[in-house]
Amino acid sequence: MTEPTSIRPDQLPATIREYLAAHQARDADAALRAFTPTAVVVDDGTTYRGTDEIRGFLSKAGAEFTYTTTLVAAERVDDTRWVAAHRLEGDFPGGVVVLRYRFVLDGDSVAELVIAP
Repeated sequence: MTEPTSIRPDQLPATIREYLAAHQARDADAALRAFTPTAVVVDDGTTYRGTDEIRGFLSKAGAEFTYTTTLVAAERVDDTRWVAAHRLEGDFPGGVVVLRYRFVLDGDSVAELVIAP
């Protein structure tokens, strides 16, 4: 397996940067444009498959909480796999968490996203 290489956040592929900005702005429609029609998202133990399920995830993710997000690290694993680590602080249980967003790209679109501590 390839060891990840630390990179500057601005070195993440444009699709990932655009998704992260849209997700942070809670713009589900813009965030959804980053994904392939058959993409898979895994968050908090739940798997969302395809456009309709991912749209639902994007519309609800974190909506019940108020929090700030700071991109604290970025990694390139290989030509298709990238990681963006975010520190979230807010009124959710625990108050602070670092989440790793692990992306798999298919061309210029996200085919898979796994979000985990």
